[in-house]
Amino acid sequence: MYQVGFGISDITALRHGYAMHGFGMWFHRQQGVRNQLCARFFYFEDDKGAAVVYGCLELGYITRALREKFVEELVQEYPHIDPEGVVLTCTHTHSAPGGLAHEPLYNLVTPGFQPDVLEEIVSSAMVAFREAYQSAKYRDISFARGAIPETVPVAWNRSIQAFNLNKDITSRNPNDCHKALNREMDLLTIKEQEKEEDKETPVALLSWFGVHATCLGNKLSLLDGDNKGYASRYTEDKLPEKGVALFAQSACGDVSPHYHGPGQRLQRKRIKGEDEYEYARQNGIYQAEHALKLMAGKSQLDIKGDIDYAMFYIDFSDIHVDPEYAEGNRRAFTSEPCHGVPFFGGTPVDGPGVPPPVTNMASSMARGVKFRRMRNLPSYPSWKQDYYRRIYSAQDEKNILLESGYTQRRALGLPLDHYLIPGKVDPVVAELKHQYKIGALKEHALVPYVLPIQIILLGNLALICCPGEFTGVAGQRVVDVVKPVLKQKGVEEVIFSSYCNDYMGYVNTPEEYAAQTYEGGHNIFGKWSLGAFQMQLKKLSEEMFRPRNERRLNNEAKPPHYSPEELGLRSRLLPR
Repeated sequence: MYQVGFGISDITALRHGYAMHGFGMWFHRQQGVRNQLCARFFYFEDDKGAAVVYGCLELGYITRALREKFVEELVQEYPHIDPEGVVLTCTHTHSAPGGLAHEPLYNLVTPGFQPDVLEEIVSSAMVAFREAYQSAKYRDISFARGAIPETVPVAWNRSIQAFNLNKDITSRNPNDCHKALNREMDLLTIKEQEKEEDKETPVALLSWFGVHATCLGNKLSLLDGDNKGYASRYTEDKLPEKGVALFAQSACGDVSPHYHGPGQRLQRKRIKGEDEYEYARQNGIYQAEHALKLMAGKSQLDIKGDIDYAMFYIDFSDIHVDPEYAEGNRRAFTSEPCHGVPFFGGTPVDGPGVPPPVTNMASSMARGVKFRRMRNLPSYPSWKQDYYRRIYSAQDEKNILLESGYTQRRALGLPLDHYLIPGKVDPVVAELKHQYKIGALKEHALVPYVLPIQIILLGNLALICCPGEFTGVAGQRVVDVVKPVLKQKGVEEVIFSSYCNDYMGYVNTPEEYAAQTYEGGHNIFGKWSLGAFQMQLKKLSEEMFRPRNERRLNNEAKPPHYSPEELGLRSRLLPR
């Protein structure tokens, strides 16, 4: 048995007039609260004193700034807890505050970094952790896995064209988008012995199922936990008093809660306003009812054994990917972050972006920039030649609209404040130009590129914890690489947990990347990003056979820290 505790707290942090994170739309601003946003924490400790913290916040993202601030407060109060054993993840609701990152790109619509919001959320999240820690006592943990029936309208693949390019799947037609995904839910049930009775009662649970928390569209203005939040509240009403139900994300990068197939746009338009909240509630109930069914069923695995964990940071902008993870390619590299035209085009149903005529024109311009650069390559200084070779090789099929890295920051090859960059067309572009002009974007990259990977072992169960958004097939391929290694360490089941510890965009398979849908355009390190994650996570799993103090982890890679001067220029900015 483990000592297990759990807690919940309110992290709503409403700021009237400030944008929410997720859709990237200037007009998507907070005007009130529909349902409070919550943090839910679980604390696990084995009989040797090794501890793991798993926290899920009803936010759109976990940023490095948020994780660092939380860990700082946690360790100050509980110095015996190792930060490597702390997992922070989120539900990825798009109806929650933004402005939580030091890196500028995902804060543009807020606008800017809002340290007071971050501090309020961290302080409130600590309330949930303290409750989890203080309530810890010996409890049993069981694991179950089961697929949500295909007749339940809970999830659809939103990039069926890209999905069908994968070599290791059953191809689906547009009428079967609900089948083009992993419909399995993973569940941990926490049980405790009833007094004077020889039976155990479920008191809390943790669920992982991959579906975007985007039932609520960008025309709404109230903070809300979306489908995962509704799932938690519905389930907690069925649990004993003070029970906690945590609904986290698995690999959901290409999974939508809205119907996809013939007539998809028209069907989405029929769900407006109050109907969207009801739709989110019903989607959450589907997930909750399946979790309760798994909880009530027969346990497939009793969790037992020592707790272990490992985490380290990797510079994903400069990795030579082994041919084993790159379809035999011996010159497979990642590169500095670049965003493709489809990133700005958005997704067809959940979050449409700029219209197709604009993206078509931008794609043509991006190809022209690439042609001119490569044609004139010998005339550039050596550093720029190396840079262009790297990004165009790594990004491959992508039409690069925004170079978001540390070497240079350009839009369609132009400085971000260039007069040809159309600030009057889109207020987000105008904000980008404004921050560039005042010197707020001079240092480092616009997005994170030194990122954490993490593996948690609860005895015979493993959690693979990755930043960002993985498509369903990409997440499964990571599990397929890591599971055989950890099996030798006694691991019987593996759970893939996404949105952990930082956020940088998407990871999809090389086949999906080639289609250059939204997910490929938002895969910032290029075609071999998934291979880089597979390679590094396999190395991390192999190191877990060594004692913790003997593990050969590359701890030299550290996320860049922005200077107080530059960070100050993009902090506490007011909506304009």
